[in-house]
Amino acid sequence: MKYGFIIDNRKCIGCHACTVACKSENDTPIGVNRTWVKYIEKGAFPNTRRHFSVMRCNHCDDAPCIEICPVTALYKRDDGIVDFDNRRCIGCKACTQACPYDALYIDPESHTAAKCNYCAHRVDRGLRPACVNICPVEAIISGDMDDPESEISILLSREQVTVRKPEKGTKPKLFYIDGDATSLEPTATKQSDNYVSSAQISGVGHFTRYAENRKSGGGQPESVVAENHTIPQSGGEDFKRKAADVVEENKRRVYDAPSKGVVWGWEVSSYLLTKAIASGAFLVPAILSVAGLNIPGSVFQFAVYISLVFLGITGALLVKDLDKPSRFLYVILRPQWGSWLVRGAYIISGYSLVLTLWIVANVRGLSELQEVLQIIGIPFAFMTAVYTAFLFAQAKGRDFWQSPMMPFHMLVQAVIAGSAALCIMTLFVEIGASWIGTVRWVLFGTILFHVTIGIFELTVPHSTDDAAETVRSIVKGQFKNLFWYGLALAGNAVPLLILFFGGESGIALAGLISLMGVYIAEHLLVKAPQMIPLS
Repeated sequence: MKYGFIIDNRKCIGCHACTVACKSENDTPIGVNRTWVKYIEKGAFPNTRRHFSVMRCNHCDDAPCIEICPVTALYKRDDGIVDFDNRRCIGCKACTQACPYDALYIDPESHTAAKCNYCAHRVDRGLRPACVNICPVEAIISGDMDDPESEISILLSREQVTVRKPEKGTKPKLFYIDGDATSLEPTATKQSDNYVSSAQISGVGHFTRYAENRKSGGGQPESVVAENHTIPQSGGEDFKRKAADVVEENKRRVYDAPSKGVVWGWEVSSYLLTKAIASGAFLVPAILSVAGLNIPGSVFQFAVYISLVFLGITGALLVKDLDKPSRFLYVILRPQWGSWLVRGAYIISGYSLVLTLWIVANVRGLSELQEVLQIIGIPFAFMTAVYTAFLFAQAKGRDFWQSPMMPFHMLVQAVIAGSAALCIMTLFVEIGASWIGTVRWVLFGTILFHVTIGIFELTVPHSTDDAAETVRSIVKGQFKNLFWYGLALAGNAVPLLILFFGGESGIALAGLISLMGVYIAEHLLVKAPQMIPLS
């Protein structure tokens, strides 16, 4: 048994009955939707067309939201329905990043994830989903795709259907008959908070730009006016061809659900920085020691304490970012081992234990145990630095995070952050000149290497339009000032100049500025991909 949906766009009239029925059946709060209708208009008066697309969960066979969920709050039933259990959800919002279809949201009342669950409570009683029942033109078809006599199976065998983002490999079970490519492709039209037909502002009611414009004495809203297009005024085939070109070229989104915005904010950016310091501060002296360099005892002691403190801050930021912070222990006590959130939690816990045991051994003078723990701590510090790259890779909704270079970025950033912390340490701890010189050149080299791989990452062609658009927004778009002046100039060039020309006296300042650069890099990494619409 495998339940799925078909949206027959030959019939859909864009009446929103499915949205209303879904809200009523599931008591969905204002401002969020499990099912919604997106309007796309093409052309300019009098040659216009409007397309409707019903958006919702695709109930994927290979659902990335299930894979990334750390506590099995999302799961697939035996009948193929992807359902959720809000009693387990911790509100980590990872599922919203993993879904390529923008189907999940955080319920503003329960503070847990929710989405279309195929009206599973109705299906269990032999009923159809509410949206299917209410549709006045029977444009929504549901049923068992494995039953050859079901309406959905017959349509799938007879009609040409399309799905959204097949390249994601999620095997979606929401199919469109006569689906419009512009409507189904999120980046084909711009997302807005002020749609012509009705913008949903702050999740309350509908706001009409057209009505406001009329009240103020204005005419047609500017988003309706064709941009640099002249409608041909003659008849014949040439007229039809030119009119069709104008219709296809001038396209815009005029009605849609409110954007969810940035759901992973400053807490995640800050946690990446504190985690980088916690792993790098231990990793740098530990690896140098294994390589044969003589590391002062005060340096290693400082590194361990700094790492442990910043691991604690990292944990606090992770808990703060949860919409259900009281459930944070579910990650440890009710783990879903496929999620890198769970694996990361155990890696951090193991790393914390190693650092704590090292401090106990140091207090008791157990030098041999300290050496053993130092070796054991290296893989824990390494995995603490890079595991988030694999978590981001599970967030399949964000193409820029799928880069194979992500682990290298995070490892290098950890070395930069750790070296910077050790440079700042020179203000408080007396260490030898040779060690100061060593950590100075480690920081210089890793910043230079990070700039090199950053240039490579931003200049090579990207495999998807979403990833390319993310790069454009960083380098040339809304983040360009922060990137060029904050990261490239202040965060990278300035500390490189200080380290190269300033000698030992300026390494603490260079370290502090380098940490600022790492934070900006993490901020861009986290925020910029989330600005790309998924529906």
